[in-house]
Amino acid sequence: MATRRAILWTGVGGVALMGAGLGALLHSDLSEARAPWRAAGTGFGDKRLDALSYAVLAPSPHNMQPWLIALDDDDNALTLYCDLDRRLPETDPQDRQIVIGLGAFLEIMRQAAAEQGYALEVDAFPQGEAAPRLDQRPVATVRFVKDEPAAKDPLFAHILTRRTSRVPFDQGRPVSADILKALDSVLRPEDGEFEWANDAENISELKRICRDGWIAEVGAPGPHRESTRLTRIGEKEINAAPDGISLAGPVMEGLHFAGVLTREKMSDPDSVANVETINFYNGLIDSAMAFGWLSTAGNSRTDQLRAGAGWVRLHLAATQRGLSMQPLSQVLQEFPEMAEYYEEIHDFTGIRAPQGPRDGRLQGLFRFGYGATPAPAPRWPLETRLIAADA
Repeated sequence: MATRRAILWTGVGGVALMGAGLGALLHSDLSEARAPWRAAGTGFGDKRLDALSYAVLAPSPHNMQPWLIALDDDDNALTLYCDLDRRLPETDPQDRQIVIGLGAFLEIMRQAAAEQGYALEVDAFPQGEAAPRLDQRPVATVRFVKDEPAAKDPLFAHILTRRTSRVPFDQGRPVSADILKALDSVLRPEDGEFEWANDAENISELKRICRDGWIAEVGAPGPHRESTRLTRIGEKEINAAPDGISLAGPVMEGLHFAGVLTREKMSDPDSVANVETINFYNGLIDSAMAFGWLSTAGNSRTDQLRAGAGWVRLHLAATQRGLSMQPLSQVLQEFPEMAEYYEEIHDFTGIRAPQGPRDGRLQGLFRFGYGATPAPAPRWPLETRLIAADA
């Protein structure tokens, strides 16, 4: 679920010379795109909508927000579908990462429902698991069951402050084994297995593997085109389409205005936009102070949903402890250009690289450290994710 945000300093000086008045033009107000974060839990008059207002804040690959929800006539039930137009056929050709995002969505909805005194009965893939790609069949049916007193989850308190961190981490603050063990403690048996490395030798090798995988993704024509197409540059584009890969802030606005940062330039491997994006992302990888990975014994669609729940639980636990976290998912992707690094990361972690849809595999790889807290990522409003029950 990693995105391609970069601070592209080249060209900023030229923009500055255009005059101080340009500052008003190059402001970056994303309050519209971030409105769902403010709306969560404000009272929608329906327990399902109240829980869903938090669920739509879940992380997803390339921030695609692939959830579609049908509210059943029974006011205790809903059905979750995947928006098939929001899949990533180039970077996620088996829809594995999309399903993980849907699992994170269900887990946050479960926590929000518990706050209202409801447990969730979830039937995953009630009409069967679609493979190798998702189809129009439901991802899950969900029933709200009154559960007084409901078992509330302490991680719920951190949903609104959870952020994916795309800044360099403080090199003077190591990540202790104790805090990584604390993250592990929030996982339930069905969420997968969490392991980590915080020693210099293993961190160095993991950085190398992640850099190699990142360069392989940038150099793969299909995934690169897909990521470039889904990049939103500047306030106007992001507020109009609050999904995909957002490049925001006055610097980005200035570079876009100056023609340094455009989708066309990003498609040119020799452009400043492309070169500086690579350099910046390499710097993020190199600033990792620890790595962690989440694996499952199987790789069914249900395993992937459960891994999504585990993923977001780890992230909420990191937020609870002031620890920053970013997924580095490139080496886990299944497109052909990644095959070498995909095998390498499975070998490194001691997890057998899968030979079929039911074999165990890595579901998430993360860097950890301490860094500045970014603003919340853009989200589509809840009402845009609702569909008719018979759709």
